[in-house]
Amino acid sequence: MTDVTVVHLMRHGEVHNPDGVLYGRLPGYHLSALGLEMAEVVAAAFTGRDVAYLAASPLERAQETAVPFARVLDLPVVTDARLVEASNHFQGLTFGVGDGSLRHPRHWRYLRNPFRPSWGEPYRVQAGRVLAAMADARDAALGREAVLVSHQLPIWTARSFVEDRRLWHDPRKRECTLASVTSFTYEGLDIVAVDYDEPARELLPARASKRFTAGA
Repeated sequence: MTDVTVVHLMRHGEVHNPDGVLYGRLPGYHLSALGLEMAEVVAAAFTGRDVAYLAASPLERAQETAVPFARVLDLPVVTDARLVEASNHFQGLTFGVGDGSLRHPRHWRYLRNPFRPSWGEPYRVQAGRVLAAMADARDAALGREAVLVSHQLPIWTARSFVEDRRLWHDPRKRECTLASVTSFTYEGLDIVAVDYDEPARELLPARASKRFTAGA
């Protein structure tokens, strides 16, 4: 029989970012109160699951998202640098035309090739490192499940590679919302299915604001 293993890539919860900067790999960006609640909700959804391995990006927001999983699953958190956010020239800046970094000509050369992309880590490099982390998680949890906490762009790029889609894309069309879970089912060494879920969907900012406005 072939071992069936499921590797879940979870995006971290909401981050406290009042200035609206593109924080990328910068240190010091932590989950907001809502982000902490998101992490608790998703971890609770994994209660009773046969998870044998837990890892997270080294960035604070991913580590904090993994904390309730460690408690619920009674597992240590392995820090895996391959799950880190993509590098980006624009990190630390606001990204926009009117009052953001795009108004400054010195940044324009970083926008010359959206297919690579020229402003940061190549898409294929991102996909390669995340898929390598997933393969190691698969081996560590063989026949069971693994949870890896990462970031939107690396998760989406890995999924796009697996599903044989082009890696360059419109960021607004990524199916990888806050605290979402993208699950890859392996039969032996091969990925045979990809599934997507939003266990904390009711806490997503747009939904949460409507709920609170209604007095819930």
